[in-house]
Amino acid sequence: MAKRATSRKRKRDPVRKALTRETSWFRGVVQRVVRWVTRAILLFVALGVVWVALYAVVPVPRTPYMISEGWRLNGIERDWVPIEEISPHLQRAVVAAEDANFCLHWGFDMNAIRDAIADGGSRGASTISQQTVKNTFLWHGRSWLRKALEATITPVMELIWPKRRVLEVYLNVAEFDEGVFGAEAAALHYFGVTAADLTPTQAARLAAILPSPQTRSASDPSNATRRRAASILDGAATIRADGRDACFAN
Repeated sequence: MAKRATSRKRKRDPVRKALTRETSWFRGVVQRVVRWVTRAILLFVALGVVWVALYAVVPVPRTPYMISEGWRLNGIERDWVPIEEISPHLQRAVVAAEDANFCLHWGFDMNAIRDAIADGGSRGASTISQQTVKNTFLWHGRSWLRKALEATITPVMELIWPKRRVLEVYLNVAEFDEGVFGAEAAALHYFGVTAADLTPTQAARLAAILPSPQTRSASDPSNATRRRAASILDGAATIRADGRDACFAN
């Protein structure tokens, strides 16, 4: 009996050895794949941080969306100007319209997010910081991947860029009409003046069209746009009075 058991055990040994070799090979492949994926992710993160850090001091030359619109429209209107050459009226109007608590949060407005969830997602909760990330580094459109990247890059940008820089970039990359990007191009396009010379009313009208710039006009506003602009004027005065413009005001 002992000899038969030993004989059967010896017969099974080659099978076990083959299975062990295959398992070891498969484990090695998995480990190599995991290492390469990990390295790729770390490289992507490192390049992303470098990209964000570079734009902390260098004017943004073109964004992915500008490039795609340039191809589609055979050109765009756009002139980069420093924030010192953008009217404070427009700075406050845009913050009042898009993100009144811009100076108070770290990239995400948790109160706005809670309100949006309570309303079933019918209202937006994106901050100027999030919109700057989307407009500068990512693409337009709704997708979980874009949202995930936006949520990852936003706090990194907030750590590296001062708030004044965030607003400066936003005002230079935001679309104000089809193929019209930035405050300077928008001011010239709609009113024939530079961004530095915008009046409070003109600034409020530019801010009022930001949610849907391709369907609204700042120079020929609808009644709804006029009402929104009037509300933005009040909001701009409010954030100036209560100090919520402290992080970007001169």
